[in-house]
Amino acid sequence: MSLRQHLVQLAGRLQEPQKVARFQRLCGVEAPPSRSAAAEPREEDGQADAPLAGDARRRGWSPGTAGGPQPPGHDRNPCAAKAAGGGGAPNGVRNGLAAEPGPAPAPAPARRAGCPRRNSLTGEEGQAARVNNWPLYYLFSFGTELGNELFYIIFFPFWIWNLDAVVGRKLVVIWVLVMYLGQCTKDVIRWPRPASPPVVKLEVFYNSEYSMPSTHAMSGTAIPIAMVLLTYGRWQYPLMYGLILIPCWCSLVCISRIYMGMHSILDIIAGFLYTILILAVFYPFVDLIDNFNQTHKYAPLIIIGLHLALGIFSFTLDTWSTSRGDTAEILGSGAGIACGSHVSHSMGLILDPPLDILPLARPPITVMLLGKAILRVLIGMVFVLVVRDIMKKTTIPLACKVFNIPCDDIRKARQHMEVELPYRYITYGMVGFSITFFIPYIFFFIGIS
Repeated sequence: MSLRQHLVQLAGRLQEPQKVARFQRLCGVEAPPSRSAAAEPREEDGQADAPLAGDARRRGWSPGTAGGPQPPGHDRNPCAAKAAGGGGAPNGVRNGLAAEPGPAPAPAPARRAGCPRRNSLTGEEGQAARVNNWPLYYLFSFGTELGNELFYIIFFPFWIWNLDAVVGRKLVVIWVLVMYLGQCTKDVIRWPRPASPPVVKLEVFYNSEYSMPSTHAMSGTAIPIAMVLLTYGRWQYPLMYGLILIPCWCSLVCISRIYMGMHSILDIIAGFLYTILILAVFYPFVDLIDNFNQTHKYAPLIIIGLHLALGIFSFTLDTWSTSRGDTAEILGSGAGIACGSHVSHSMGLILDPPLDILPLARPPITVMLLGKAILRVLIGMVFVLVVRDIMKKTTIPLACKVFNIPCDDIRKARQHMEVELPYRYITYGMVGFSITFFIPYIFFFIGIS
């Protein structure tokens, strides 16, 4: 057997949903008896009275072999192939579910415990599951949140307002690049999520997206590595701290996606390696990009035009999924932060320290320093949330009116590209612009910059 055949065989084994389900059981996550008996008969462990996490959206499982994934369109593949042009499952379906659902079994009595992430656009919730190891459940729930919007909207502003604006801006550049390439690659490869059953889907927010590669794994790899690369030598701290941070952060995010039932082992490995490749190619240009954003006369026009062009080029989905909105949100945020930093630099609101004083020493932690940091975070986050809410309530009805789309059901209206793209671009562009211009200007005005 050739090396290529060995690699293909290994990839097939790493993509098996049975391995994800086995890891979940190892961590104390099991399907309720009614579903596990129908999906994969095995001995019960006598813990049927364990609390449940989430509500069930159960579907029958098309019988198939357990020997690994089948090609798209095969009768044993849980997602049908795209009807025309390319393989893979069509976007918008709940990936990893049977293509022809059978009758749903009666749900077992359940006591809700935990708060599985819910898709506000589709109403879908995580599946019922017996959770026997609650510390791991909360640990991996935290790990998966390290790749979600709530984390990003706190993490990047905190860096820009309180730690180091230069590092914060460059982290955003790397994050936008990695996430954009990851989202585009998903829509090119079009591999479905792990089949459920046997996998238990504890989180379904991104279930309508494709699976390969894991963009959570990509951001969970890119952010800690970039943090160390950007700060070591610029700040005085032992390198060992960074070498501990990278594997801890990366492994927590990556393993959490398998625990949640959202990715196969192959998706995670591919996301990790893909990120290493992207960083190796593009990291040397990050300083050049940041300097261009700050100083070039026509930088705002070029930034906005480039981000819009990238978005339009990538939105070739066959049906709706969260992928399109997420990509527009990422590009809009990146464009807003870059344009805001250009204006702030022009007005002298955020001054970068001169290179001759590097490396920077950590300032002594005082009550005044902590007080200002807390005040900046509170004022800044309130302003960000207000801006996001105002722009959301303004752009969605306006786009509906311009494109003559019914606006009585916001959930359905947001699934139209004509509404979703302007809403995401404008809303998160203004959020990004506020983070690097409006809010620093407020800090400067009230004397807490």
